[in-house]
Amino acid sequence: MCERLDLRGRIIIGAEGLNGTVSGTVDATEAYMVALREDPLLTGIEFKIDPSEGHVFPKLSVKHRTEIVRLGLPEMDDIDPNALSGVRLSPREFLEAMEREDVVIIDGRNGYEADLGHFKGAICPPIDNFREFPEWLEANGEHFRDRPILTYCTGGIRCEKLSGYMVKQGFGPVYQLDGGIVKYGKDTEVRGRNFDGLCYVFDERVGVEVNHTETHQIISHCRHCGNPEPRYGNCRLPECNRQIFVCPSCRESFGLYCGETCREAVTAAESA
Repeated sequence: MCERLDLRGRIIIGAEGLNGTVSGTVDATEAYMVALREDPLLTGIEFKIDPSEGHVFPKLSVKHRTEIVRLGLPEMDDIDPNALSGVRLSPREFLEAMEREDVVIIDGRNGYEADLGHFKGAICPPIDNFREFPEWLEANGEHFRDRPILTYCTGGIRCEKLSGYMVKQGFGPVYQLDGGIVKYGKDTEVRGRNFDGLCYVFDERVGVEVNHTETHQIISHCRHCGNPEPRYGNCRLPECNRQIFVCPSCRESFGLYCGETCREAVTAAESA
């Protein structure tokens, strides 16, 4: 169906459900949404819509996975998000809860996503993969186990698993931002308030605006000069390929590198 509609993007299908992001013309994406809404297996499916000038993905990928988002737990300990998850909060309820002094806000994404943008006061675990969360919680959870916990992620999908896991482990009470950062930024009442920086997205845009209020600010900085810089780039050394913030001026004078070691390695390879 996606090929027929000339859609591009990534779709993951599993026993838990379906999660995906696609780009295409208005007519094509409307047809896609109609088809999914008519499927009885997908009753209640929710779509989040962003306008774009063209495709934001280079190709189409549709894959089957055992888990929509992988926590990496043994099968007997796995979380069924359809049966166990945190209490869902609307954007307004989440904003009001953030203003309480006793709550703990936990970013349910990878560290590099949080570096680009996150909610004020959030704990942003230094992890590179979602399946590292159980280990991180085991090492750090005692500091906030009995306090009210607010979890959030990009579109609310990872929090279905993360909040359920925390409930099962005795944390709580545990809440999750319904619809994630994306829905929070589109809510006409809260308008993304108290989200700093940009929201990391897994397409060619990389970062999108969330906060449309006077509280908006850029929190990421060029790793070389320290000036505010909201654009990620990949280190030019293929063996590194790390996502880094480098401002236009430093890209011109130094290059898109993590540091001198990576730059020297590329220079040596090019002159060999």
